[in-house]
Amino acid sequence: MENRREFIKKTSAGAAAMAIGGAGLGLSAKSYGQVVGANDKVRVGIVGFSDRFRGSLVPAFLNHAKELNFEFAGIADIWSRRRDEGKAYIKEKAGWDVALYRNTEEMYEKNAVDAVVISSADFQHAMHLTEAAKAKKDAYCEKPLGETMDDVNETLKACKANNIVVQIGSQRRSGPNYHAAYDFIKSGKFGDIIMVEMSWNVNQPGRWRRTKLCSEIRKEDTDWTRYLMNRPKVDWDPRKYLEFRLFWPYSSGIPGQWMAHQIDTVHWFSELPYPRSVVAGGGIYQWKDGRTNADTLTAVFDYGPDNDKTKGFQVVYSSRFSNSAGGTKELYYSNAGMLNLDTNEITPEGGLREREAAAMNLKANQLEKFTLPKLTTSTEADTGGDPLTSAHMRNWMECVKARKVATNAPIEAGHSHVIACAMANAAFRTGLRVVYDPKKQQIMAGNQVYKY
Repeated sequence: MENRREFIKKTSAGAAAMAIGGAGLGLSAKSYGQVVGANDKVRVGIVGFSDRFRGSLVPAFLNHAKELNFEFAGIADIWSRRRDEGKAYIKEKAGWDVALYRNTEEMYEKNAVDAVVISSADFQHAMHLTEAAKAKKDAYCEKPLGETMDDVNETLKACKANNIVVQIGSQRRSGPNYHAAYDFIKSGKFGDIIMVEMSWNVNQPGRWRRTKLCSEIRKEDTDWTRYLMNRPKVDWDPRKYLEFRLFWPYSSGIPGQWMAHQIDTVHWFSELPYPRSVVAGGGIYQWKDGRTNADTLTAVFDYGPDNDKTKGFQVVYSSRFSNSAGGTKELYYSNAGMLNLDTNEITPEGGLREREAAAMNLKANQLEKFTLPKLTTSTEADTGGDPLTSAHMRNWMECVKARKVATNAPIEAGHSHVIACAMANAAFRTGLRVVYDPKKQQIMAGNQVYKY
């Protein structure tokens, strides 16, 4: 076994490459001038001025905009209030006067931007990304990539056909601790993954609720038809507009919002693009407020090669809104110990001890304990926000400059997390064991393609 110090030294070196000063590209500020077009300003449009955009994506962008020569140039939002708020906010934070557009078509017709950051409603992400790809605009797209296979299959095809630079907002993929965990697993020193336990628990009655805004929004100030996009045409409902995460088919709720982050690391670490099967159960046990998405959900995933059922591992994912005990957990197990991505520690906990091994004429199998490297920040501006999102945003910006399609979280990663989340959603809603058909690129519940 490689000495623990040697591994830490190597992973720390890898983490340094993943730090904000050059995430995933190995580019320094001095090297930008060697890239064609590196000195050109990149004009970025905002597709959906959301709470997520205001609170996390704007600070992440501004941390690097001046150094990398990016600026916000426009806001496309179908609600007039959000357009006006966005313009005032960007002016206050960065001093830029952004143009306003009633929809994405207006923005692309003007050819006023080179790239976009997509932060619209969950179900709209894939369709807005498809529009951006066809307009040949690079894109940072919030997760989940989408909620249905039809939507994400179309955007995968469009993005690859138009060769745009896409970063899916799975920011764990820009974390040095996650890269070190990936390297450790791929080195073989962790052993085979045999089980993964994940949870995301909160006790927040207001989570995804926008009661005040729902009372203030007026249908005439937005475009309800454009909002629905390809979803069934229904009467105006401010809750489905502002509290969309509570209602299917605008969001799957727990799978699309939280599971999408955690299951993505399973695909990354295992290099398996989707589960072999999923079963799920849950319900609306606590918050009976008219929502149609579960407030409690447990899904069990089986992963492994389709042609060898003797290999693989299980993932158990659980989430509840009614009690926050346990918080957020991301635990990987092998026969030799545990990888805890909440504490960033690899430990021998649960590994095969000498006493139990000797009884079967085996050798003990236990990992040495050590801590994974953490993210260090070094940005041009302290604008607040989340350092991980800042690193992820920078990786996209550097890739746009270098014309590098292989970002830390490329379009394929988004397509994969949607497969898993859509399988969990389908299993929950049908009560059936579901599988994925890679030829059809569809979720199969029983013998039928699952459609909302």
